[in-house]
Amino acid sequence: MLKNHLIIAWRNLFRNRSFTIINILGLAVGMAGTILIYTWIQRQYSYDDFHANKDVLFEAWQTASDQAGNTWSFEETPGPLAATLKDEYPEVQDAARIYWPVQRLFNYQGKLIKADGRDVDKPFLTMFSFPLIEGDAKHALDGVNDIVITRALADKLFGHESALNKMVSIDSKQNYRITGVMDDLPSNSVFQFDYLVSLAANEKYYTAGNTWNNFSYHTYVQLKPGVDVAQFDQKLQDLYARHTKDSKTEVFLHPLSKWHLYNKFNKTQPTGGLIDVVHLVTLIAALILLVACINFMNLSTARSEKRAREVGVRKVMGAGRLSLVWQFLSESVLIAFLAGLLSLVIVQLCLPAFNSFTHEHLSIRYTDPVFVIGFIAFILITGVLAGSYPAFFLSAFRPVKVLKGSLGSGGRSLFTPRKALVVVQFSVAIVMVVATVVIYRQIMHAQQRDSGYSMNGLIDVAIEGNINKDFNAIRSELVSTGAATSAAKLAFSVTQQVSTSSNYRWPNGQGKPPEVSFTRFNTTGDFVRTVDAGLLSGRDIDLERHPTDTNAVMLNEAAVKRMQLKDPVGATIYYNDKPLTVVGVFKDLIIGSPYSPVEPMVIHGYRDWNYNMVIRLNPQLPVKESLQRTEEVFKKYNPQYPFEYKFVDERYTEKFADEVRTGTLAALFAGLTIFISCLGLFGLAAYMAESRAKEISIRRVLGASIGNVIRLLTSEFVMLVVIALAIATPIGWWLMDNWLQGYTYRINLSWVTFVLAGCIALMLAVLTVSAQAFKAARANPARNMRSDQ
Repeated sequence: MLKNHLIIAWRNLFRNRSFTIINILGLAVGMAGTILIYTWIQRQYSYDDFHANKDVLFEAWQTASDQAGNTWSFEETPGPLAATLKDEYPEVQDAARIYWPVQRLFNYQGKLIKADGRDVDKPFLTMFSFPLIEGDAKHALDGVNDIVITRALADKLFGHESALNKMVSIDSKQNYRITGVMDDLPSNSVFQFDYLVSLAANEKYYTAGNTWNNFSYHTYVQLKPGVDVAQFDQKLQDLYARHTKDSKTEVFLHPLSKWHLYNKFNKTQPTGGLIDVVHLVTLIAALILLVACINFMNLSTARSEKRAREVGVRKVMGAGRLSLVWQFLSESVLIAFLAGLLSLVIVQLCLPAFNSFTHEHLSIRYTDPVFVIGFIAFILITGVLAGSYPAFFLSAFRPVKVLKGSLGSGGRSLFTPRKALVVVQFSVAIVMVVATVVIYRQIMHAQQRDSGYSMNGLIDVAIEGNINKDFNAIRSELVSTGAATSAAKLAFSVTQQVSTSSNYRWPNGQGKPPEVSFTRFNTTGDFVRTVDAGLLSGRDIDLERHPTDTNAVMLNEAAVKRMQLKDPVGATIYYNDKPLTVVGVFKDLIIGSPYSPVEPMVIHGYRDWNYNMVIRLNPQLPVKESLQRTEEVFKKYNPQYPFEYKFVDERYTEKFADEVRTGTLAALFAGLTIFISCLGLFGLAAYMAESRAKEISIRRVLGASIGNVIRLLTSEFVMLVVIALAIATPIGWWLMDNWLQGYTYRINLSWVTFVLAGCIALMLAVLTVSAQAFKAARANPARNMRSDQ
């Protein structure tokens, strides 16, 4: 029976080639989009899944609150936390700190290579499953100057030689012995580094910051098996109160399985992050597949009159309805199978571009039994879903009406299931077009926001090697050679909000003010002049001209407003009870998110803890020549290090990367949805023109123009798109309004957006249908009148 169904299905497909091609192409495109999205989603859930201890590994996060009741969560933790957790809580198997990424210069027999790595506590290698190709994970970081490197770095340094026990010089300061070589890290891990050294190697360097109020580390915890995490979090609530005067900060554990997907919290409960994007693209994949299946349903039911006599004859011959359902489902599954094969070709062709867009390393293992079984199930589900309505619709025809020729298609009824499905298709398409337009409007809105400083010709250079020691000479020569107009030494790039503190106090006549988080920066001088921030009052910090500026600060407008300082210049504020004099006030700068309000900012005069040099290139010279002169100066004073720089405007643009990616994704799949919908309309219009061929011919003979015929055939579809716009508008408004709530600095939704989306859908629908309508109107009336239709 099944063989007979398949044979009949195959003959029907060949008998109606245009129908088959449109259906297969529509389903293939929808299935390809779904497969790509599913592959990406699967990748996101696989992050760090390879660790043997994954079920008992956690990152320590903290939640804090102020007197106003505001709460926030953050992952930066103080140095003593790891040892405290290990020593005071029997539930903890082990704990390790990790410092922020540090780029260092490796030197092996004159071969210089820069690599990014981390300083970690010794237990890190045994807590996490980064397998060593050479060495022993338990003892690889025993020595103060031991180092573990990745296979990729080992190959760069030593070629095919064994790296174990070889000595390398780092930053021309310390010699390290390679005690371990680990396999290259998988790309689906939150950890990405080229080397690991022990925190003990720089213990003196880190000791100054190893206090409870210096949040410079990430702390990872391995619990003993069977520990109830929720109950353990309850035990941690008083940890800060017992070790500090802070009773408003609590520690809680964030499980490894949620690190990649969740970074937003409501106190201690994860509420969002990348998981929001995962949910969004999951919905998009379902909608794309639904639209593709709707195409199949519409085209199949549109052909109902052509299949009606077949159904009638088969029922008269004794075929039951169930048998007919199986027949039509066999056809839809066969089409889904062919579409599935084509979708794999499309996926393989699109995968490189999709990987480039998502910054992932996605691949499909076609020989994996899990993939094969899943793909077959996917085809069957898609085939049954697409063919279910046509199967039950066609099998329900009554033989007497069919054979008498009295069966009407119902195509011109006010409401039919087919029209409803077209409306659903275009409603989805319009919502996705609206989403695309709103996302890009929001991006442009933030990009056009005044950053508070001039980025043109501004570059960042990492302070490394001799740069710190010879900074004044480098700055002077950059200016004297005409390469730059000014330069400043900063804690970080002006585009990075790395350090924050709530340890500021100020006299305001109201006692102790509520805790407020301030963005904290360091500089040795010329910060405002170099970044062109706009000095509103007072002066810039300058440790060369004013050595006492080590006790001075500058404030931005937001900080002055928050402190309610009427005459800020000359006022005294306190940082950890240390008095500091305000010497200048500058315009608000966007340091953090361009979608959020500018936070209060304090810039300290500080000689140490500066890791970045910002340079204002000479605007009178071409950028290429300025960079060439700048490179010559750096090679003179820092010859061992390659001259590497980053334009500040490029760093600033990176702040929009997530939104741009989301917008591009929305645009891509909106285009797919419209393409599939229009493909279905093309098929429907073709069948409509064919079924009304005699009517069109009579109208033409009676004097109707080609334009009249086109309007006749397109008016019905135009009305469906208008109905779709009416349905999509409130849905799109609700969805995008909720999305915009995640941004403090945001656009207002406008009716123009929805009119634009509707016009796009309407124009494409009219163009699609008009092509078939024009073809039908141009046909020879005599030929249609003679045909047996």
